[in-house]
Amino acid sequence: MKYTVEYVELKNGKKPFEEFVLNLSISERAKVFETINYFIKLKEHHLPIKENLSKHLGDGIFELRTLLTEKISRSLYFYQRGAKIIITHGFIKKTQKTPRKEIERAKELRNLYKMESGI
Repeated sequence: MKYTVEYVELKNGKKPFEEFVLNLSISERAKVFETINYFIKLKEHHLPIKENLSKHLGDGIFELRTLLTEKISRSLYFYQRGAKIIITHGFIKKTQKTPRKEIERAKELRNLYKMESGI
């Protein structure tokens, strides 16, 4: 199965994941996209995905982890029919546990994405 990746884009023109990535250094950006590509290859080849790469956070929201120099990037996403992975936004992890507000933000962005795309 071939997966595609999309990013939430709101009607007001905001692109939360793009805004996050643009605040990273060029080498950090490259690592984030390298992680996304690696994750997609594992999915397409039906290989196991370890929890240190991706983890289900509940209610259909997942996180994709990228180890950067001295910090960890988290990109939150959900699945959509047709083998689509929709990335809502990203943030730099500062605590051991994913903050509840980030999970809630991902859910809100998922709802807006579905509303705005008529799903």
